[in-house]
Order: sequence, then C-alpha cells, then structure tokens
Amino acid sequence: MDSNHQSNYKLNKTEKKFLRKQIKARHTLLRHEGIETVSYATQSLVVANGGLGNGVSRNQLLPVLETCGPVDALLMPPNKPYSFVSYKTAEESKKAYVTLNGKEIVDDLGQKIILYFNFVEKAQWKELGLQALPPGLMVVEEIISSEDEKMLLEGINWTEDTGNQNVQKSLKHRRVKHFGYEFHYENNNVDRGKPLPGGLPDICDGILEKWLKKGYIKHKPDQLTVNQYEPGHGIPAHIDTHSAFEDEIVSLSLGSEVVMDFKHPDGITVPVMLPRRSLLVMTGESRYLWTHGITPRKFDTVQASTGHKSGIITSDVGDLTLSKRGIRTSFTFRKVRQTPCNCSYPLVCDSQMKATPPSFPESEREASQLEQEYVHRVYEEIAGHFSSTRHTPWPHVVEFLKALPRGSLVADVGCGNGKYLGINKELYMIGCDRSPSLVDICRERHFQAFICDALAVPIRGGACDACVSVAVIHHFATAERRVAALQELVRLLRPGGKALVYVWAMEQEYNKKKSKYLRENRMSQGKEEEVSSDTPGPELLVEQVPDTGHKEPACRMPSISDFQEGGRNSREVTNSKLPVHTNRTSFHSQDVLVPWHLKGNPGKDKPAEPFGPGGSHDPSAVFHRFYHVFREGELEAACQTLSDVRVLRSYYDQGNWCVILEKV
Repeated sequence: MDSNHQSNYKLNKTEKKFLRKQIKARHTLLRHEGIETVSYATQSLVVANGGLGNGVSRNQLLPVLETCGPVDALLMPPNKPYSFVSYKTAEESKKAYVTLNGKEIVDDLGQKIILYFNFVEKAQWKELGLQALPPGLMVVEEIISSEDEKMLLEGINWTEDTGNQNVQKSLKHRRVKHFGYEFHYENNNVDRGKPLPGGLPDICDGILEKWLKKGYIKHKPDQLTVNQYEPGHGIPAHIDTHSAFEDEIVSLSLGSEVVMDFKHPDGITVPVMLPRRSLLVMTGESRYLWTHGITPRKFDTVQASTGHKSGIITSDVGDLTLSKRGIRTSFTFRKVRQTPCNCSYPLVCDSQMKATPPSFPESEREASQLEQEYVHRVYEEIAGHFSSTRHTPWPHVVEFLKALPRGSLVADVGCGNGKYLGINKELYMIGCDRSPSLVDICRERHFQAFICDALAVPIRGGACDACVSVAVIHHFATAERRVAALQELVRLLRPGGKALVYVWAMEQEYNKKKSKYLRENRMSQGKEEEVSSDTPGPELLVEQVPDTGHKEPACRMPSISDFQEGGRNSREVTNSKLPVHTNRTSFHSQDVLVPWHLKGNPGKDKPAEPFGPGGSHDPSAVFHRFYHVFREGELEAACQTLSDVRVLRSYYDQGNWCVILEKV
C-alpha cells in the first residue's frame, strides 16, 4: 500500500498491522543488508520473507510472481530470507506490489509465510567468482545402477540384534554400521588388532573390483562405515584421522542427494553437490587438509538448471533453488593404515605432530574440577577487572533482545556483569552467573540476578519466552556437559520460545577476513594495552602477548616469571596438559587455556587493586581460563542432539559461532 492510498481513507486495524510489518521489513533490509528501497515504482522489487534462507524455493515463488506478468529475473541469494524480482515493465512490477504484498504462501514444511514487497532501483547481487573443487577431490556421477543401489540398501540389515558387533550404539541421530574394522568416534580411529568378523559384505566385492579397474580407487578397501541420515541431520566438519587410513577415502551416496561443505584452513568454503548414486573420491590435499561435513538442515541450496548435477554449487543467484533432503545412506570405504602417515601436511598430521595431544577429563568429576580451577575460581579473581572491559554489547545480541515481544520474560544464563540485562526496558530480564562477585556487580547496577550453575538453573521449566547464553558454553570441559548446558536452556523455554547462543570459534579467520580478535594483534603492535582478552568483541582493550611463531605449548614448563606474577593459578597451569594459547593468534587446538593478564589500570572507574573479592593482587598477575573453541558446524551438531528443538538460524559473528534455537 503506497502513501497515496493511505491519504484517501483511514486504515483499518488489519491494514495498519500490515503497514507496520512492511515498514519493519524495509528497515531490516536497510539495517542488516544495506538494501535501500524507494517509494516510487520501478521494474524491480525486493521480496522480504521470500528467500532460500527461510525455506522458499524458486519453484514455489516464481509461479506466484508470474501471475502479475512475465518475470525478467528472479535472484535468490543463498541463505538469505529475501529475493529480488525484475519485471519487464514498471506497470507489471507495480501490479505485483499492489496485489501480492501481504500474500500468504505455504512452504514445503507446511509453514505459512507472508511476503512483503518493496521497490528497489535495480535487482542485483554481488556474485563470487567461480570456485574450483579442492585439489584431489573428484565426484563421479551414476557410478552404480539403480538396481545395484537397491541391492546395497536392502543388503544392510538395520533390524538385527543390537548385540551384533557391527552395529554402532552411541550415535543418536543416525544409524551406523561398521564392517572390517569398527570406527571409534571417541578417538576417530580404529583398533588394528581387532578386526570385525566377516570382513566387508560380499555384495561390495564386484563393485569395488569395477572401481579398481576404472582407476577410481588404487587400493582395495578393508573398512566400511555405513551411515543412514534422516532429513535434517548432518555430520560435523572434520578431517579423517591421518594415521588411521591410507590417502584414499571414497564415499558412495545412496537414496538421496546432499550438499557437502569442504573448507580450507584459510576460510574458503566450497559447497559440493553429491548426487544420488555418485562416488566422492578424496585424495591428497582434499583428504588431508580440507575439512568436510554436512550442515544439519532439511533443504539444500542447489542449482535450478536441470543440466547441473554434481560439483560446486555456483554463486549464480539467478539459478539457485532449494532441494528437500530425503533419507540418505552413505557407504564410506577406507583402507586401514599400518604405518605412520608421512603426508605433506605435517602441521595437521597426527603422525608428524611433535606436540603432546591434550589431556581431556576422563570423568564428570575431573571435568567439574577443571572448570572449578580454570573457570569459576578465575572469574572470581578477575571479576572487577573483567567487568571493566565489558561495556559494549554485541549488535546481533541487541537485535535479538529488541525484537522480542513487549513483556517477554528473558533469562540471561551466564550474565557476567549484566551488560545485556538493561538493553530492552520492555522485557522482564533476569540474570544468573556462577560468579558471586559478578552477580554482586549486577545488583550494584540494580539488575535482577542470582548465583547458580548453568547446568542447573533454578527457574521453573517452560517459564521463559527467551534465553541468551553469550560466551558461556565454551567453558564446559566435555561435549556431554556442553550439550547438557544447551538442554538446560531449552528446558527453561516455553514452546515457541527462542534461545540465542554464542561460543568462541576455532576459525578466527572466516571468508578471508580476520576476526577482530586477530586484527587486534596487528593494531596493538608496539603498544602496551590495559586489559587482557576474552571472547572477541568490539569492547576489548587487549594486553598484547608477543607471538613467538610457535603453536601453543603442551604442558608448558614454569618460568621464574610464573612464580613472580602472583596469580592464584599461575603455578597450577603447569599441572594441566592442556596447551596454553598465545593471545591474539590463531587456534591450533580446540581445548586450550587462555591467559588473562591483570596488567595495568583495570579501568577509569576502578582502583588499580584489589581485583578479587576481599583481597588484592599484583597487577601483573596472569590467570588461565579453560576454553573449548568450536569448529564450524559443531555447535549446530550439538543442538541436533537435543529433543524438541530446531535451529532457526546459525551464523558467524566476529570470531564466534552463533545459533538461534526454537523450542517446538
């Protein structure tokens, strides 16, 4: 509805609501995407809510748009909740604006979506250049016939006794069977001395012989893992352990196509389509250096043109649509390695790495003790100093809180000094934190907060409209405890309630851009800053720790300065076998101890000392906090293990992986 129509008569309640929604869509596009709309009719429109990112496919949207005239172009950017449409004339575009604005459509999941249209000067999208497949990667289409596919799928007996050695019992969201050797997910390896009885299924022999003759594989595999994925499930990004298998790893996709993401350590991501009955062959760099994984989702962004089947999903936004996933079964064949790996990638090769691998807690008790020593006690010691660095909120967290309905009850679990508790005065916000000193700071600022553990929040289940957990879950020492913390957030939510979760990312360089955490390294060269680092963010002033050019040392030996620095856990850090991270550098391990330096003035409004509750420290003290930094896809994978939850959105934000969950 344009301004001319508005001036002619008084809007009714429904029309007012629609106008508010349309204006909100316009402002959101400008604020988050930089897309400027115009108030006059043009040939082009931006369609809010009508994008691949919120489950609308080209096949759904195009027929609706064509009711107003021939569509010249429909651009659908990947992962975006909007699209652009261009008509041949401005009259046709204006007709779409008038007749389709507020139109309700139903996506493939049966959800109702309302479209909002606004005029733009031109429908355009900056496209990335054509990428190449990772070196050593090959996709062979139609590698087997449909008859062989049926034979292979029927040859796997999923209903046999769970006592059978081939059946994997530990994975919740997919069915797994092993042949030849069992693949142990707890250490990503096999036990060479314990082959499984029966070897590989006889049905595979003829197929493998054909692949050998055609040169697709060079070694006959002796290990097979069969995975069956339900729609919406995936597998975290990973590299198959170097020392476990020979160079060549091949995977046969049956039952349904899927998009697999390959990622280089530099941050380059290449989405690759694996059609049904295709063979993925990984050798060399693609096998040893690039991670591969499948993002948990029910739709994949794929090429719309029928001629494009396998290979890279290009960035041609005029030829992208959605493909609904089906049940997919993968047969992954590998040859167990009997000698150490001598590949050309020693920095990521477990056979060639000189550093001692990290020592992980072997029990809940050990994990709890590690967190007590390297998380809870540290934050008590540094609470005042820590709070003085926490004043500028993350923009996307602010956006989440300000978008919640007026009167919503919101829990900030791990609220720290409460910087988010007063963001939206129309919400009822309550904070909780494990640190009594940080909770005291919240109370001094007149916020509602109490002391508790994030694994057991004393709020009635289903009471909250929303929860936020910013920079908390990465402090839990085991995967089970991290999942338990996520489940506790979900317990607090009412059905339909949402939770926003931030964790520190392993990838501090993403899409060829360094995070602020790494950029501060360059910015602070030659300077002596006041405050040490934590989760990367715009509010930090960071005391620069020199980069020695080495990886984090495992089980670092104490130096004289360790005993002179005076921090309560400066000495104890040597008792841990976890690597000590060098601030403002890339991560080389996922489980690390991150230094916090009390060097200099803690802040304009804070005295130089004391920093801890009821005591004082040498202002040059160093403390070490435990972090588990998350790889891409790991947080989503953890969320997929939860019941009654769906991931509404996942994104990368300045060195953090983030998700928005909804309780269903």
